[in-house]
Amino acid sequence: MLKLIDVCAGYNGIDVVKSLSLEVQKGESLAIVGPNGCGKSTLLKAICGLLSFRGTVEIDGQSTAAMKPRQLAAKVAMLGQISPVYFSYSVYDVVMMGRYLHMGGLLGAPSRMDKDFVEKCLTTVKLWDERDKSINALSGGQLQRVFLARTLAQDPQVILLDEPTNHLDLKFQLELIDYLKNWAKEQSRSVIGVLHDINLAMRLSDNIMLMKAGEIAAMGKIGDVVSVAALEEVYEMDVASAMRETFALWKDLR
Repeated sequence: MLKLIDVCAGYNGIDVVKSLSLEVQKGESLAIVGPNGCGKSTLLKAICGLLSFRGTVEIDGQSTAAMKPRQLAAKVAMLGQISPVYFSYSVYDVVMMGRYLHMGGLLGAPSRMDKDFVEKCLTTVKLWDERDKSINALSGGQLQRVFLARTLAQDPQVILLDEPTNHLDLKFQLELIDYLKNWAKEQSRSVIGVLHDINLAMRLSDNIMLMKAGEIAAMGKIGDVVSVAALEEVYEMDVASAMRETFALWKDLR
């Protein structure tokens, strides 16, 4: 279980996340939505140790502040937006990097189990046949799938998603969200996803959190949290009407 108690985090001495507390159970997926600048990505960085914070973050009852970076990395993995790639490793080698924590570091040799795990992860994202390609030869969508496979190869207790569906086509966006939700349930792990697309957020979530100005505006089951009034309060616009206008464009399609 992931538990946050009064977590504050930010930059240059200014809190972006303000006294935030929440719990995510094993087997549960939590989606976080809210406008730009409300603290969603800052919160994820605090959870995975990329940003200092005040308060408490616990995984299975153990404070992350008491963990060495290697221990924390074995428990929490983050899949974010695609960033530039400046190396030319093969697809297989990049995914194998996710196993290094289990191999005793960069100098450890992969075991049969490590190799089988990497094959399973690449097969899951439908890139096993591309395993010998340089990642510099891949499209943006393929590259993001490689990074997803690497994240899965890490075999963490918690996966954090920071807008991971950028550069993915619609089919794989849905496959990625469905796979991660099922992975959490089947493996008794936790997924926390920051998503701008409210439809994808609702598809991912067992629970959903609306975030505004560094605080939780509402959190709970979709039916209890997502409403016309709540979305308008968080986004300062009539989200429901905008969605209906978009869906109306589909009405006459054949």
